[in-house]
Amino acid sequence: MGKVAVMGAGSWGTAYAMLCADAGEDVVLWARREEIAKAVTVDHRNPDYLGDTALNETMRATADPTEALAGAEVVVLAVPSHALRDSLTAWAGDIPRDATFVSLIKGIELGTRKRASQVVRAVLDVPHSRVVVVSGPNLARECARRLPGGTVAAGPESQVVQRVQAMCHTPYFRVYTNPDVVGVELGGAVKNAIAIAAGMAGGMGFGDNSKAMLITRGLAEMTRLGVAQGGNPLTFSGLAGMGDLVATCMSPQSRNRHVGEQLGKGRSLDAIVAEMNMVAEGVKSSKALLAIAAEHGVEMPIVEHVVKVVHEGLDPRDMVRALMAREPKREFHGLEAR
Repeated sequence: MGKVAVMGAGSWGTAYAMLCADAGEDVVLWARREEIAKAVTVDHRNPDYLGDTALNETMRATADPTEALAGAEVVVLAVPSHALRDSLTAWAGDIPRDATFVSLIKGIELGTRKRASQVVRAVLDVPHSRVVVVSGPNLARECARRLPGGTVAAGPESQVVQRVQAMCHTPYFRVYTNPDVVGVELGGAVKNAIAIAAGMAGGMGFGDNSKAMLITRGLAEMTRLGVAQGGNPLTFSGLAGMGDLVATCMSPQSRNRHVGEQLGKGRSLDAIVAEMNMVAEGVKSSKALLAIAAEHGVEMPIVEHVVKVVHEGLDPRDMVRALMAREPKREFHGLEAR
């Protein structure tokens, strides 16, 4: 086992670093702020993001990216999607050339419409085989509390993926492998936009029938887009698809669901975002996802209307009326075998 550098000390980056430490890895966590690095190393806590949850005492953290990356066998990327390209560019001189890269990022780069793994390969010029995507129903606070859970590690090279699988597989956290990078990565991005819609339904006082319909139709949108981009349709029935979608749409711990819920209650996006200390990826990624869908001729009415509410000021109640007034179709429209 070699050194694992986890770049990003938000809630999920910190929890994932703890998973790796619990699995026996030598882990260094990079934090943007010195006070967080000190709290992790000295107090074994990250109070800003994980409250009083006790972390593995072997974990250490630093605010110096050069120190974190020195000698790393695996570099785990846990920064927001909009910050990934600039971060990689800044760190490029310190990243070991033969490292394996693991993306925890569930967002799409707005300008280029690239998935995080594509950004990594483009900026660092590393082969596809050395980039692995980890995604699933992984609410960070539950993972940090060591509650039973699981995730998916996706990559094209089996030995590399198995290394990533082993480095965070613990008695309380199961890691499955899947070669479908496109499907696993898109599942993580699309579910955030759908969770905003589910949150709006909750904020407007709708019931479980409404939320179940949104989740199920959101899965159809996720699958249509994923298959159009070469993903395996089975991926979307797994942890990185349906599993992550259910957790993010239903849990009060979900940032994207929280944003939608507050929008549904009539609050402005600016006011909601201003009081959050973490990024809700669906806010920005929804526009990129809709653009990708348009390029591939894929219908994504829920994502389309989330974009209209979030970025164009549509009233959430008008969104509901527009969605419910759509022409009735076959349930598996756009998904039937051609």
